[in-house]
Formats: sequence, C-alpha cells, structure tokens
Amino acid sequence: MPDKTSVYLITGFLGSGKTTLLNQVINHFPDEKKLAILVNEFGEIGVDGTLVQGNEIEMMEISKGSIFCVCVKTDFIKGLYELNAKVRPDVLIIESTGVANPADLKKDLKLPIFDDRFIFREQFCLIDALHFIDAYQVYASLEKQIASSSVFIINKSELASTEKIQNIKDVISQFNPEPLYYETSYAKIPLNKFFDFSCLEPRDTYKSGEADRTTPDLSADELEEFVENLLDSPDLQLTPPDLLVSAAYKYTGDHIDQIRDMVLRIPSSLIRAKGFIQIKNRIYIFNYVMGDWTIEKTDLPQESIKHKNIIIFIGSPDSIQKLEKFDTPGPWQEIGIFQPYAG
Repeated sequence: MPDKTSVYLITGFLGSGKTTLLNQVINHFPDEKKLAILVNEFGEIGVDGTLVQGNEIEMMEISKGSIFCVCVKTDFIKGLYELNAKVRPDVLIIESTGVANPADLKKDLKLPIFDDRFIFREQFCLIDALHFIDAYQVYASLEKQIASSSVFIINKSELASTEKIQNIKDVISQFNPEPLYYETSYAKIPLNKFFDFSCLEPRDTYKSGEADRTTPDLSADELEEFVENLLDSPDLQLTPPDLLVSAAYKYTGDHIDQIRDMVLRIPSSLIRAKGFIQIKNRIYIFNYVMGDWTIEKTDLPQESIKHKNIIIFIGSPDSIQKLEKFDTPGPWQEIGIFQPYAG
C-alpha cells in the first residue's frame, strides 16, 4: 500500500458547486489508483453523497453538522483513523459542508494517531458568482473559508456581471495577497495542474499489510479516549461560525406544479434546499440557492437514491420556523428540525 495519502479539501458556501467539482475529479481519476471520498453534510439527512459518481472509490459520509466543529468532530477523527488503518488510499478528497470553518484541518491531519500518513496538498474554495456577496455580508463561515483557501473557483461566472466578479475578487484579496482565480461554469478547472498522479505507484504493486506503521493500532476504547482528550484542548476551533438549522420535509404529492408552488412560499431568508423528488416514475433533483432554483430530471438509478421525496431546507432558525406553513394545506409533512449546535 502507499505510505502517504495526498489530501485535498473542497470548501465553499452552500450551493456553490462543490459536488460538481468533486465529480469532475472522480471522472478523471486513474483507475489504477486508490481514491477515498469524505462527504460532509450539514443536515441530518444527506443528499450530496448520492450525487457523487463512481464505483471504484471508498466513500464515507458524515452528516449532522460540520466535521470541523464539536458536533461531529468525533466522527471525523474516527473516520480518518479508519482510512489510515484500513484503506490507506493514494488520495483523499474531503468535501466539507458549506458552513464549515476549515482552519483546523492541517492540524487534524498531523495528529499522532495517523502515523504521519496524510499530506495536505490544496484547498479549493468554490464561489457562487451570483450569491457570494450577499452571503458574505451575513455569514461568517465564508470569511473563514476564504482566509484558509488558496485556489478560488468563481463558479457560475457566465451568469454574473464583470463588476460583480470584480467585487468578489476585491473581497478575497483582503484575506489572500496572491489568490489563484478560475472563472468557470460547472466548476471546470485544469485538474492536471493540481492532481499529479504520475509520481504514485500503481495500486496493484502493493500487497496487503506491506507498508509498516510506526504507531500501534488503537482499540475502540483507546480511540474514544484520544478523541475525548482532543476535544478538551483549549486551542481547537470548535465554535460554529454561523447559527443555522436544517429541516426535513416529506413530499406526498404527484405533480411538478406543487414544487413550483412550494418555492413561491419559501421565506426569502432561506439559504438552501435540495432533495430527490419522484413524480410518475421519474426522479428529479431539486436545487434551491438563495432565491434561485431548478428541478431537473436525473438519470441516477432509483436504487442508489436513499431518500426519495424528502427535501432538506437550511437557513436561520427564523427562516426554518416560517416553513411550518408547508404542513397544511398541501403535500408536505415535516419530518424533523435539526440544529447541530444546540446544547
């Protein structure tokens, strides 16, 4: 097995195109290399993991909050430990939730239980050209993501004016003296500029257990104790930058016009909504970002979709409370409201 894992982080606010970039990397990834994906979602029910395309990859999903905050930090560290102990991939790509503060990632990767396996390579920050400025003025997580990133992908740039794109660059330059920009559609960037696989040996040259580890395996109790001690460290960034809530609603209707009617009733302060809708044996993917929305047919096999007819809404506590009117009348039933950072 390879003795090092190159780590790439894809960050960016809700709905900016992180999963689109991730799928492009997967589609270009050489078959002879071992790739691991860690998808982190804010809501209690995950959607993005279903959208990740590719069969020969190790997939890990962590929902219910940000992997960089106290709510699921434990799951994140345990997940990395499992990847180090059992999978040992050539490349690990982490897609963080859109409200993450990724400042501690480099420190996390250097924890002694990981045996110096993880090598941080690059952090991509996806920028929604249409909505970035409005979101930046409200949500502190964007500032955290910008300050820790080096490559900025200004996505959906064909929909934004030259002036708006320049305003975005002016904001980013306040935190990065030499930012690298890509103005893109569908998050298309020259991947070979960042992902150099030529120096890695083919996967089939390794034998199971061939690579030596300098630290002993931890028992479940020992790993639990290590993580608990880690969370007690006073220098960890465990406080979420923004107080957001997610809500899940089940759709029981049978016509696409009911989705359009629902969009008209979404509070203007809501940030994000997404989910898979089944209407007359067709599966649609619904996407809503700060007032803009689409509903499109998807060719994903139905058996791969874990949560059909469930929409996840993300926004401030006030905007989520306003969704209660979806219950009656209409084909919507509240499943639950989830606040990861509640005490």
